[in-house]
Amino acid sequence: MTKNRSMFNYFKLLFSRLLKSLRMVKKSYLVTFMFFLACFFQTQAQKHSYVNTDYILTKIPDYNAAQQSLDNISRQWQEEVEAKYAEIEKLRKNLEAEQILLTEDIKRRRQKEIDTKLKEAMDYQKQKFGVDGEIFTKRQELIKPVQDKVYNAIKEVCKTKNIATVFDLAGSISILYTNPKYDISNLVLEELGYKSEDEDKKKKK
Repeated sequence: MTKNRSMFNYFKLLFSRLLKSLRMVKKSYLVTFMFFLACFFQTQAQKHSYVNTDYILTKIPDYNAAQQSLDNISRQWQEEVEAKYAEIEKLRKNLEAEQILLTEDIKRRRQKEIDTKLKEAMDYQKQKFGVDGEIFTKRQELIKPVQDKVYNAIKEVCKTKNIATVFDLAGSISILYTNPKYDISNLVLEELGYKSEDEDKKKKK
């Protein structure tokens, strides 16, 4: 009888420990589930918006001034390039018109002059407008500081509004439809301290 009671107590203790273990496992699963559920709702709470950096930049006086300065420099250099090619074309036509009257030595010397000027013109054009040319450097110098300010303002708006992703309508991404309520361009302008179209409309009302 005593032996049976001891066995009963042993199995009772074992069963109690088993139940406790199962409760711990369930609790662990519950904690894990709650963690993933929280992550899910946090992800759902994040928003996706878009901006139009072309629109934003045109509202910034510093950008417009920088762009105007860049256009003036580009126009000046382009006129200089065109003048060099015009001079070369004139020398070619003169040589063609006079070559019957010229000796072979003079023709060679004048053709060499044309070739030299052509190379100089091509080198100058490449120096100004080629890959990593002076126009590119000038653009970096004048435009990039303004673009960096816009980028930083976009980041601040995203942090404030809990926005996960921002698309740029001025980029190469094809967006077939956009809902205006997700456009944060005016918020970015306000972050930069400039007037937006929304502010202008409110004042007119």
